[in-house]
Amino acid sequence: MTLISPLLFWCLLDYGASGVDTVKVSVMEGESVTLHTHVETNQQDRIRWYFGDTRIAQITGDLSKICTDVQCNEGTERFRDRLKLDHQTGSLTIMNARTTDSGIYKVQMNNGIITFSVNVTGAFGVNRVEVSVKEGKSVTLHTGVKTNQEDRFRWYFNDTRITQITKDLIKICTDVQSPERFRDRLKLDHQTGSLTIMNITTTDSGIYKVQMNNGIITFSVNVTAVTDSGLSTAVISAGVVGAAVLLFCWLQLLV
Repeated sequence: MTLISPLLFWCLLDYGASGVDTVKVSVMEGESVTLHTHVETNQQDRIRWYFGDTRIAQITGDLSKICTDVQCNEGTERFRDRLKLDHQTGSLTIMNARTTDSGIYKVQMNNGIITFSVNVTGAFGVNRVEVSVKEGKSVTLHTGVKTNQEDRFRWYFNDTRITQITKDLIKICTDVQSPERFRDRLKLDHQTGSLTIMNITTTDSGIYKVQMNNGIITFSVNVTAVTDSGLSTAVISAGVVGAAVLLFCWLQLLV
């Protein structure tokens, strides 16, 4: 078997990359993007994908060896469960793209090399909706869309996934750090993907994000505590201060 030295290999990579135009790809954070090879593979084809200088996916020969992300690059967690390799074309799909996925991707095939320059635009902070609600009430975080069987929705609370819709499957999952946090208090609208939080508590205050096929919406939820009398703590505090001022004025008149 003939071995190619690393230096010669990278020379070939550089030659291949410079011999063709780099394909520029832009995608919003949270979306999926496919890097197309535009070929049909056969049993003799060998396809290897690289992110920078790191191999992240490959098809070898008769498909006896197919690996992606963690399997290919010795445990690196960057792309865990987010890469999909098309066995027919060798095209690579990156799911739930992150800004840290921006960079140069190269696919090495029997007939040459294709280079992709991928730019992932951050979506967090865009379309931010401020929501205020009193403790004990219900609040609905609206997506403003209509779903179909191809849509995928994932809801996050402070970066922890709490619920999702995957095609026609609905899955409610809870915060791994606090399994009881949302027990029996979440309701997901099958038609819109909107999320309702019932009997809301002050500990539910925070940042909620919904990740959809067409982008991300961020909600900043502020839950106001309510006393037994039904008044918020802010109202009670104002009342106490006002009473104290009146008492002080009355005492001054007596002096």
